[in-house]
Amino acid sequence: MDIGDELRGVLRGTVLTAGDEGFEQARRPWNLAVEQPVRAVVEAADAEDVAALVRHARLAGLTVAAQPSGHGATGDNDGVVLLRTGRLDDLRVDPVERVARAGAGVKWGRVLEAASPYGLTGLAGSSPAVTVAGYTLGGGLSWFGRRHGFASRSVRAFEAVDASGELVRVTADSDPDLFWALRGGGGDFAVVTAIEFDLHPAPTLYGGRLLWPAAMAPAVLDAYREVTATAPEELTLWYDLLQFPGAAPLVAVDATFLGAGGDAETLMRPLEKVAGRLSDSRAVLPVAELGGITAEPTDPGPGVSRAELLTGLTDEVAAALLDEPIDPLLSVQLRHLGGTLARPSGTPAGHLDEPYALYLFGIPGQDGGAAVRERMERLTGALVPYTSGRKPFTFLAPGERAAAAFTPADLARLQEIKRTRDPRDTFRSNFPVLV
Repeated sequence: MDIGDELRGVLRGTVLTAGDEGFEQARRPWNLAVEQPVRAVVEAADAEDVAALVRHARLAGLTVAAQPSGHGATGDNDGVVLLRTGRLDDLRVDPVERVARAGAGVKWGRVLEAASPYGLTGLAGSSPAVTVAGYTLGGGLSWFGRRHGFASRSVRAFEAVDASGELVRVTADSDPDLFWALRGGGGDFAVVTAIEFDLHPAPTLYGGRLLWPAAMAPAVLDAYREVTATAPEELTLWYDLLQFPGAAPLVAVDATFLGAGGDAETLMRPLEKVAGRLSDSRAVLPVAELGGITAEPTDPGPGVSRAELLTGLTDEVAAALLDEPIDPLLSVQLRHLGGTLARPSGTPAGHLDEPYALYLFGIPGQDGGAAVRERMERLTGALVPYTSGRKPFTFLAPGERAAAAFTPADLARLQEIKRTRDPRDTFRSNFPVLV
């Protein structure tokens, strides 16, 4: 029997295979430069449908890869069943208990909109289009990570389907090993159908972008280094070299501050002193507008990325970053880390000794991205003495391995949990821990 007919016989959701109308669209990931050669795409109707799929896959020897929205896809899913969980979109916010429950299809933008009226926030990243589930399973580097740590650290419970096809509620008490693995170890251990997590106080949020012409990049970087050297945990700054197609190069600093605007302005005074500022969007913001600070695309598109963790922001690092124009890259971004991120988290995400993350992004041209990758190699090669080799899980790029995201001890523990809990390899993460 055809795999599509098999799956339609056990599922209530949508099943698409090659030749079906909509299959090509359904299998595409967020990054359109990545090809996903999957056997079938299933859009589950609900959590019970997910359980039925997993039970069938276990008996039939199939592998399931869950992708709520396709962020982080690598293309390492030849022949698998791609599971879309977008219909699992229930969201509940309890402002008294300061807790939210988000289905696997819920995106961060909805959480922030629901929490904002109560002066609360989840630990979202830069994009409102990323799902809570996929982001949190990879640890989750938030705008507010310096104050509150990885997003996975705030999880209270997971609702999931395990490798036997059973619906389970996973907490630190009910299943400490699986709970630990899901809080930053990726999607190799179960299909998460919902997450219950703590919300954090954000009665006042101040943030926005300062923008200059690229000629001011050295002065802006000097000021950025000065501010981040002593910044409190409530303040987070990202430094961005930008080269938009057809436009003059720019340099920006994006900021969030959990507190009053006047306090933030005092802390950021060295940046305000840099001449030639083109714009300044900083203001007191509702949490719901967090995603507008960097204004990242909210629709899929092609891209090539690479990340590194920097052991410092020395004069040598600054010189390498500013040595030549970033073209053909679209952006070179420095994210200030430290604070709570540098302390033990009790999760596979661990802690980050490195004070800065470097994130490079470009759009592949007619050469398939060769020029973008060459520029990335040249820049990261110059920075080798100042990078640690470790990378946050959610910053891994196609071709990289999960091992780069974990300490050797944590990787070994994740691998043992994978072998014990999913011996038939029913689940496939974007970055499998056994590879």
